Amino acid sequence: MAPAGRVLQVISSTKRRGAEVHAVDLERALTALGREVGTVALTAAEGRTVHVPSLGERSLSVTTIARLRRRIREVDHVVAHGSRALPACAAAQLLSRRRFVFRSIGDAVFYARTAARRARVALYLRKAEAVVALWPGSADTLAQRYGVPARRITVIPTGVPADRFPAVTAARRTAARTTLGLSGDATAVLYLGWLDPEKGAHLAIKAIAGLADVTLLIAGDGPERASLVHLAAEVAPGRVRFVGAVDGASSLMSACDAFVLPSMVEGLPAVLIEAGLTGLPVVATDVGAVREVIRHGDTGIVVPPGDSAALAAGLRVALDDGEDLARRLQRHCLDHFEMNAVALAWDALLRDLDR
Repeated sequence: MAPAGRVLQVISSTKRRGAEVHAVDLERALTALGREVGTVALTAAEGRTVHVPSLGERSLSVTTIARLRRRIREVDHVVAHGSRALPACAAAQLLSRRRFVFRSIGDAVFYARTAARRARVALYLRKAEAVVALWPGSADTLAQRYGVPARRITVIPTGVPADRFPAVTAARRTAARTTLGLSGDATAVLYLGWLDPEKGAHLAIKAIAGLADVTLLIAGDGPERASLVHLAAEVAPGRVRFVGAVDGASSLMSACDAFVLPSMVEGLPAVLIEAGLTGLPVVATDVGAVREVIRHGDTGIVVPPGDSAALAAGLRVALDDGEDLARRLQRHCLDHFEMNAVALAWDALLRDLDR
């Protein structure tokens, strides 16, 4: 077997978000397969971050691109994670003679909503030697909307390391609930994500308002926090707890009885996989690639976006009869989204490019 080529991953910033966490996890998994892998961020961020070096103060500054170009010259493959890394890698590869792989992390319709933006994205994508879509629908969009030849598109889903989200046990559940101050018989639903209108936390609060004796834990931060606190006090007083941004999502999931994702826009949400691996029943809105993870009535409950009453009804099913849903979801996530299997797919793609 030919030696594995060296890989540089490029992420937009050091801010701890889904794409950035995935890149760090993928680096570890590919390294375990024998590859030499490094990850850099275009810019640094404050707050909760991933621990990778950053290149500059602005993602597309001359200094940042020059530093990226120098790093690119030292490796065999470059992987750009997300739409902000795309133009940076397209610019840096002009003089480096290193083409790159672009990983499309979200819904490809939404990161180029104007004709001018679509034209720019299509131009950048022509510079990539391969494009990775997270699900078949995204692959179709990349081909139809941006003209990427189907032969250059590979579908590789988001991966999550199963050892970081072990199935909940009675002992872990008790410990997690004690830490949060939840009684053993309390019924708790978890929302975990950024607090902005597109993520729909306000819909989860309204859904909980219609479910007596159910507590909603909201983990995360963002610009809508203050308005969400006001809404919770108004419609579900005493039954919504804001726990802020956390690193230990597994512990939060272990403490809860169900997970809710009420988003208006998504790609393939890693948080659904995390909840599935932990063993939670899930209710999610029908956006992006949610149905790749949650098959309605089989591995969870899928409801229309923007409908808090449907969320409430779905949560009632998940809380009353969610054991079988959770078991099937856990098996589905282990079979299709565990990081080791995802890394093998990436390694196969990179070996194809080596040849």
